[in-house]
Amino acid sequence: MDLTKAKALVTGGSSGIGLATARALREKGAQVAICGRDAARLREAAEGIGALAIHADVAIEGDVVQMVRNVIATFGDYDVLINNAGFGTFASLLDTDLGAMQRVYATNVFGAMLVARESARHFVSQSRGNIVNVASTAGQRGYAGGTMYSSSKFALSGLTECWRAELRKHNIRVMQINPSEVQTDFVVSSGRPARPPSDRKLLAGDIAQTIVSMLELPDRGFIPETSVWATNPD
Repeated sequence: MDLTKAKALVTGGSSGIGLATARALREKGAQVAICGRDAARLREAAEGIGALAIHADVAIEGDVVQMVRNVIATFGDYDVLINNAGFGTFASLLDTDLGAMQRVYATNVFGAMLVARESARHFVSQSRGNIVNVASTAGQRGYAGGTMYSSSKFALSGLTECWRAELRKHNIRVMQINPSEVQTDFVVSSGRPARPPSDRKLLAGDIAQTIVSMLELPDRGFIPETSVWATNPD
């Protein structure tokens, strides 16, 4: 697609992969809206890249409905969703708290569904659109401590396949990207200790570059799924 004409929404767009992707889309000439739960951080991020800031929690249905309406009303069109909002909580099975797992799923799974549903309703009405789900390599293989986060990304992969099967006939490209370990504030936000920076591990911009490349492929084709690993990590 021609990104100079794109009207995009990036969820979880105030930091990390979301912000890097929103910035990359803006640099290509797209109109971009970003959402987040931290109003001050969201506003600063939006001002820094020239994006529309929408204060919203994707886990709240009313917020999502209003957010998508806002994007369409402001841009006069809407055709790209980067379904990126998500977070991780990690614990062994024996220490897994139901409430904590429900909160992870509320954002990573149910929130992703809500934003995709509201976006797809508009995309179907115009017979075109793009959905990029930001999953994780953690959703390809489970590991100790990953009960909450890893399973939520496995679930997102299942949703991606279902939506692709339903929406392809409406000229809507449903794609998924699986980043490996990316150097963002994700680790610290999950309650784990910070790790030293490394020039051998991925940056948020690497994932943003890949997402832009997926979108720029001519509309006659699409990349259903791709994974990005560090070439030679520590």
